Amino acid sequence: MKEHFKEQELFETGDVHAFYRQIEDDIKRSTLNWRIYELVQKGVIKRVGRGKFQLGSEEHFVPGLPEELTKVYNRLHRSFPYLEACIWNTSVLNEFTVHQPGRFFNLIEVEKEATESVFHQLQESGIPVFLQPSNHQFEHYVVEKREAFIVQSLISEAPLQVVKGVPTVTLEKILVDLLTNNPVFNVFKGAELKTIFSNALEKYTLNENKVLRYANRRGKKKELLNIITSNSNFKLSAKLRNIAEL
Repeated sequence: MKEHFKEQELFETGDVHAFYRQIEDDIKRSTLNWRIYELVQKGVIKRVGRGKFQLGSEEHFVPGLPEELTKVYNRLHRSFPYLEACIWNTSVLNEFTVHQPGRFFNLIEVEKEATESVFHQLQESGIPVFLQPSNHQFEHYVVEKREAFIVQSLISEAPLQVVKGVPTVTLEKILVDLLTNNPVFNVFKGAELKTIFSNALEKYTLNENKVLRYANRRGKKKELLNIITSNSNFKLSAKLRNIAEL
């Protein structure tokens, strides 16, 4: 299989099916799915989208979570057990940047209707918390805090993952969010933004379908495609290349 696909940057389920039909013409779909599963588990191929693969093993981005942030989430979960949330700290970007920022921020993203309730509960607990600060508030108040918690709205259907029982960010979400006007990410613009994308795409597997869908929901698909297509580390599928050329 490695020899067969060594010249292809990206191949699909149908290509894998055609490969196995050379060996056994009547291979069942269930058998094919199971073999693909085994190949992924063994690190022979990796998924980069729905029905899309590359040779090599997957490298999933798993962010670290400060203990204090985990405690805050557990407290919120007890008060709001059905709350949809995403909890993370901007220090997870350190492995992708050249210049290390002097401040890191705890982001608590929750569904829009719950932002004020979450903000008030954290405030009553004595936590230095801000509710969706503007650029002015961020520059004059938030950055002055040694440790700040920021409550903001969570975009519906954002790509998340659960780490040690805490819902947190995926690489797909981070990269799209960096393209927004959120003042938290002002320090990561310009050349630093390109560096982050370059290092992230080189080190980790990016799910094409997830990142495109989320970028579309945030109105940032054009910007995402511009920065990805200008980066030689990302192997474009025919679908992504066609979208970028529109």
